[in-house]
Amino acid sequence: MRNLKAKMFNKKASDPRNKPDQIIEAIGLKPGQVVADIGSGGGYFTLRFAKIVGEAGKVYAVDTDKKFLEFVNNNAKQKGLNNIVTVLAKDKLELPKESLDFVFMRNVTHHISNRVSYFKSLKKFLKPYGKVVIIEYKKGKPFTFHRIFGHYVSKQTIVQEMDKSGYSLEKEFDFLPEQHFTIYLNQQKWV
Repeated sequence: MRNLKAKMFNKKASDPRNKPDQIIEAIGLKPGQVVADIGSGGGYFTLRFAKIVGEAGKVYAVDTDKKFLEFVNNNAKQKGLNNIVTVLAKDKLELPKESLDFVFMRNVTHHISNRVSYFKSLKKFLKPYGKVVIIEYKKGKPFTFHRIFGHYVSKQTIVQEMDKSGYSLEKEFDFLPEQHFTIYLNQQKWV
């Protein structure tokens, strides 16, 4: 059942209507960089990032679901990608300090209860001037899944929370039909 859900997540992420190629282009990853895909789900973006950063780079696939991480591991092995490390996130996130060029979060922030505290705690994993990429659902029409179940956070709220957490808005994009897409710069070494 988990593999089916992981495949469904990947199918939705790869759908041309959700513009995955434009997302990747907008982020501007380079070979040798280190990325954490927080809430990696089925690993669609994890695998794409791993190809871009290459053997000199690394991608941490972070999720709270062990089965999703197994699915990502299996796909990485099938594709010959040896630069993916899976991380099971339970109570506390463990990643190497000052190691990340990017944190990527797609449709995840609505699951985080105290986002200001959470984003402050991420700073210790980012390199100075590392970046956090957030793609989150918009509120949507009255009877949509996102709105009924609260699976969204407004862009204005995220911008304010990231500012309180010590990040500045670097870029924003409006090409996604159901989501807003922002990139934040870590301006403080650690909080």
